[in-house]
Amino acid sequence: MPLRVGIVAGEASGDTLGAAFITAMRARDPDAQFFGVAGPKMIAAGCEAWESSDELAVMGVVEVLRHLPRLWRLRRRLAARFAAARPDVYVGIDAPEFNLGLARRLKGAMRTVQYVSPQVWAWRQGRVRTIGDACDLVLCLLPFETRFYGEHHVRAVFVGHPLADRIPLAVDRAAARRSLALPADATVVAVLPGSRIGEVTRLGADFARACARLAAGRAGLRFVAPMANAAVRDRFTAQWRAHGGSLPVQILDGGADRALIASDVVLVASGTATLEAALCKRPMVVAYRLGALTALLLRTLGLVKVPYFSQPNLLAGRKLVPEFFQEAVTPQGLAAALDAELADPARAAELAQEFLRIHESLRVDGARRAADAVFELVGR
Repeated sequence: MPLRVGIVAGEASGDTLGAAFITAMRARDPDAQFFGVAGPKMIAAGCEAWESSDELAVMGVVEVLRHLPRLWRLRRRLAARFAAARPDVYVGIDAPEFNLGLARRLKGAMRTVQYVSPQVWAWRQGRVRTIGDACDLVLCLLPFETRFYGEHHVRAVFVGHPLADRIPLAVDRAAARRSLALPADATVVAVLPGSRIGEVTRLGADFARACARLAAGRAGLRFVAPMANAAVRDRFTAQWRAHGGSLPVQILDGGADRALIASDVVLVASGTATLEAALCKRPMVVAYRLGALTALLLRTLGLVKVPYFSQPNLLAGRKLVPEFFQEAVTPQGLAAALDAELADPARAAELAQEFLRIHESLRVDGARRAADAVFELVGR
């Protein structure tokens, strides 16, 4: 009997992880079947899509509230369909607020897996009990996460990060620049304001203003901005026109790796893109802004338990790259930080060595490890 896998992936990053996972699973069981919530990459890898992964692209404690009725309905529909289909295992990829609730409903009827740990070690640590109740296994992308789960007697396996497998240890900046028609001697700034509309709405205008301020003090800068999807592209293009003045920018559909490799410095929204920038060995300035009420709740209730929020700093255990949170995200602050990174080539070389160390620690054939862990869980 072929293995049957129910799967729910949230948004673009989950779609990428899911596609690599499906490919690795099928390397061991070519007849394995996959069905659930998928994006275009997962569909291309052979997953039957009941719903689009874009349905789960919601962030923030407060911002999610207006989407709750729709998400609850979706979760009820999926719970019923998975219960009827009875896969051997359910794998929730990212989107933990949605997937853990679904896993809790399904556990017992099938094995349940959460692929990508929520940042439970960083804030709202009490959630670890809920995760243990919902999941038979947690697949962790970062090595320090399994220690936290072990302390709370939750089964977890470090599988590495697929980005670390996909991006070569030594990147070719010259080739990336040729592919983007960028001059070999230009100073290039990559701008990544986020993969979600909410992120871009909160950060895009200040990113554009910061780039305009930076360009006013540095002649000949080139800007390249890879966009996660058409909606994000439209929003950021409008923000750039309104706040970047006549400053030219090369906006790409996808192609984040090429833009990052081609760049001298990166202005980036906190998230997976910060790790991607580190794996491309680039200096960066990181920004993160939530809705005002969400940020107030996090601060007032003392829910955040770590000193950093960007992945390079978390992985290093120290402040490697500058971070700007909430009201500290200003055009002046961002531009000054970018200028400082560009003015210090010795620091850029040191960062590249530190990022190489991080890259090597995460480059462990993550999709295959994830597949092996799931096969072991179901006894195949």
